[in-house]
Amino acid sequence: MKAMGKTRRLIAMGLCGAAVTAALAAPSAQAAADAPAGPEQLTASWALTDTGTTARFRGLAAVSRSTAWVAGSKGTVLRTSDGGAHWQDVSPPGAAELEFRDVEAFDGRRAVALAIGEGEASRVFRTDDGGATWTESFRNTDARAFYDCMTFFDRRHGLAMSDPVDGRFRILSTDDGGRSWTVLPTAGMPAAQPGEAGFAASGQCLVSSGPKDVWLATGGAATARVLHSGDRGLTWTAAESTLPAGDPARGVFGVAFRDRTHGIAVGGDYRADQQSPDSSAVTSDGGRDWRQSATTPPAYRSGVTWLPHSRSGALAVGPTGTDLTLDGGRTWRTVDTGSYDTVDCTADFGCWASGEKGRVARLGVRPGL
Repeated sequence: MKAMGKTRRLIAMGLCGAAVTAALAAPSAQAAADAPAGPEQLTASWALTDTGTTARFRGLAAVSRSTAWVAGSKGTVLRTSDGGAHWQDVSPPGAAELEFRDVEAFDGRRAVALAIGEGEASRVFRTDDGGATWTESFRNTDARAFYDCMTFFDRRHGLAMSDPVDGRFRILSTDDGGRSWTVLPTAGMPAAQPGEAGFAASGQCLVSSGPKDVWLATGGAATARVLHSGDRGLTWTAAESTLPAGDPARGVFGVAFRDRTHGIAVGGDYRADQQSPDSSAVTSDGGRDWRQSATTPPAYRSGVTWLPHSRSGALAVGPTGTDLTLDGGRTWRTVDTGSYDTVDCTADFGCWASGEKGRVARLGVRPGL
């Protein structure tokens, strides 16, 4: 799962993180012909799977190369345990009117899904049997609240965030794996800017790394910010990002941290007819300061993930394509033009992406020609 990826052990395989990064770099045919055989000749690309649905999947939890969960529109939740060859519809009963935008999975049987929306449309469900049955563990009863994203530090401790209520972002907390939730006090939360909110676009507007650190991404206001807490959401500090702001459609849409100091932020303006020239930024001090990437993705991006066992490789996705960085987010280049909303990788080199029209893909690595 996204929150626990930093603590997974390396699983022995024939590839290493550097090899996967080299594969994504996709050397030219002539360079491959001239080079000796080796991992650098591998190529990698998204391999679409057949989900059998047209739901839009903005929620994604990669468990391994073989197992993943997706959650999306029309109350749809799917699970695969064979690398995407087959998808099982495990949607909660009676949830067809809900919009799932985030899912966090502990393994192939235990997962927590977040439905977003005003008032009672915001709900949390948990399953312990692979989606055969679900328990609704939270239903928002405050018409002013609108929950966007969710993250877990470990199998027990997690948070969910709502757009500001009474001028401050609202944080839900669980210490029993999502079976019950409590609204945290707002005394340690900075005041929100007018119009500021989170974007429920990829399940990555609230992410964690390690046992206590968590980041909250914002937009819609005069400044696009990233808020950080080092005590599981009790107290927060806010930092300005370099991403576009000043409009309800602009801001930071997703963040990813490979440890408690090194992070990447992506976003821009989600409107297809608007340019997003400053769509990514990086930090090396836990989010206190953000620097615009020297070369950004060419358009709005909503999801981002670090490549497994790499200190410098990461992927960003959006409706117009996938971009790769080999230098920690300072420069990017487009490696695929397919439409995806979110992306997630696991320690055993399982990278998955999902998005509109039922699209779910796994990164396939194969020898170069």
